[in-house]
Amino acid sequence: MQKRILGNSGLEVSALGLGCMGLSYGYGPATDRKDAIELIRAAYERGVTFFDTAEAYGPGLNEEVVGEALEPVRHQVVIATKFGFRNGVPAEGLDSRPDSIRQVADAALKRLRTDWIDLFYQHRVDPNVPIEEVAGAVKELIEAGKVGHFGLSEAGADSIRRAHAVQPVAALQSEYSMWWREPEAEILPVLEELGIGFVPFAPLGKGFLTGKIDSNATFGEKDFRSTVPRFTPDALKANQTVVDLVTSIATEKGATAAQIALAWLLAQSPWIVPIPGTTKLHRLEENIGAAAVALTGDDLERIDKALAGIKIEGARYPASHQSFVNR
Repeated sequence: MQKRILGNSGLEVSALGLGCMGLSYGYGPATDRKDAIELIRAAYERGVTFFDTAEAYGPGLNEEVVGEALEPVRHQVVIATKFGFRNGVPAEGLDSRPDSIRQVADAALKRLRTDWIDLFYQHRVDPNVPIEEVAGAVKELIEAGKVGHFGLSEAGADSIRRAHAVQPVAALQSEYSMWWREPEAEILPVLEELGIGFVPFAPLGKGFLTGKIDSNATFGEKDFRSTVPRFTPDALKANQTVVDLVTSIATEKGATAAQIALAWLLAQSPWIVPIPGTTKLHRLEENIGAAAVALTGDDLERIDKALAGIKIEGARYPASHQSFVNR
């Protein structure tokens, strides 16, 4: 697989990473541990070198699985994990106090079976802790050799600038896809100005852009999409226009809808590295195939014009989560 460098950090990763959250959190019951390990190793065998996890995905369980899967090839891969929720549980609120950051780092190192974390993200900006203190705590971890690079997730432009002034930010991880283009207005220009890489999560619109979800879809109680306004039957029906667009381009290109959605992201900038997640080998292989799909300038212009005329219905998070983003 092609490689990319996250901004000016020098951190080289595969053009597509693997978001590991869904193997144990968010989309239903956890995948069997053996199967999850096999999937992660299959991704590495197919050229993926960038793996994303977090303390909050389990909590801790996801890091354990990722650590066991990648231990044999640790020096050939980049592992990203996150801190910032009290006890690793989002429902308990935010906690980015420096002491907590240090404790989370040490616990993550054990679960990941490694001596260093390549990329350590603040999972969400904590309004109770100055971002300068957060950046300073991670800077100390970098100086101690426990962390390679500092990252932020779902942070606003001001927080990015303030953090970057204390410790260079290697990457921002936030939602970005054909279904959620808000970062284009303010965030992407800031990242380009400061030389920060961008790691879009939910690059397939939490599954919607694959074309496999319609207004008749139902989600289990452990699937967080059951609480998301954008996944109500009415919103799914209203937003089908986006899927129709992606599917039509896919037909022309001899690709799948998922591959077009990922190829579109890759074409936005050479420092963008999407991290689609999956629990299925055939979907993993499909996603990896997106790196070989070429969209022309005319293709991108046509897609942009079409998307500009589509109004997306439904919030991307329930009201209880809105306060966690873009601080």
